[in-house]
Amino acid sequence: MNYYVYLLLTKSGKNHISYVGYTSNLINRLKKHNSSNGAKFTKGRKWKVIYSKKYDSKSKALKEEYKLKKDYKKRKKIKNNYLLKYEKTT
Repeated sequence: MNYYVYLLLTKSGKNHISYVGYTSNLINRLKKHNSSNGAKFTKGRKWKVIYSKKYDSKSKALKEEYKLKKDYKKRKKIKNNYLLKYEKTT
């Protein structure tokens, strides 16, 4: 079974908020987050997946999720790259 580590992004006022998680079904997980059935932190917001990476085991995915949650520089880089790309297309 494959597992995914993902980074979600939403806009809150002038700021962008990110959330990191893992799942075996990325599409269903995003639906849960956006319908307020996901993690408590994500309730009431509309999220976009801006990064995901596939792993072949749950233990690898959990380790990488933990690393990404703690690596604020990498999260900021992913977020800024997405926002720069998004601003160019709009």
